[in-house]
Amino acid sequence: MSEAVDNAAPTRPAAVKSADRTVELLEVMSRSERQLTLTELHKELSYPKSSLYMLLQTLVSRGWVEVDPQRGSYGIGVRALLVGTSYLDHDPVVRTAIRVMEQVRQQINETVHLARLDGADVVYLASRESEHHLRVVSRVGRRLPAHATSLGKAILAERSRAEVDGLLPERLEALTPNTVTDRAELHAQLARFHAEGYAHEREENTPGLGCFAVALPYRNPVIDAMSCSVPLGRLDADHERQVVSALLAAARTITEVLRQFGR
Repeated sequence: MSEAVDNAAPTRPAAVKSADRTVELLEVMSRSERQLTLTELHKELSYPKSSLYMLLQTLVSRGWVEVDPQRGSYGIGVRALLVGTSYLDHDPVVRTAIRVMEQVRQQINETVHLARLDGADVVYLASRESEHHLRVVSRVGRRLPAHATSLGKAILAERSRAEVDGLLPERLEALTPNTVTDRAELHAQLARFHAEGYAHEREENTPGLGCFAVALPYRNPVIDAMSCSVPLGRLDADHERQVVSALLAAARTITEVLRQFGR
């Protein structure tokens, strides 16, 4: 009998349990706005309490997790910050974009952001704040649903309808009453943004705020975008044209520089 030939696609290597649990634990703590107790982490992760406790102690000793002895609660430690900072320091897109973002901020005096698509969300990589008393502040590492932000819409507008549906969850979360959660409406919006060359939204994730964004097409598929957030109180037609013009010029500059270096 001839030996059967296995034509099946290669399977993904099995995860190393301890490494998998470590990453899951850190991700849970990073999403929480406060420190979590052992009981809360056990409820979230369903690991054996003894194993979870030993894992936490190892991470505490390495500086990846900090513990509050009085409350017996755990949170992300300084080592995690150092690794995150290293990611930004070594990313050529961030290094290139920051210089241009500062020029845009000086030109229009509004807060400028850089973000990257991560699954169905965008993650903020850099920000340059307006000098206005009333201004937008977004921390690096902030994560928002892509469908509810101009940054995410600018990136999604560069994808096919099938790619967008594959990225986004079946149910689109509403962050405000203005968030577009109807899929057909979102697709129509993305098609319009693709034709216009930039994306925009008003109060879809933050009340009182309008935002404009452009994709950075230095690579395909697009994963990065730059945006400008403006309080609606000072957003008129002339300022909107100024913001969009500055963003489009900045996107061209960043893309040209990155392509010169093979990005």
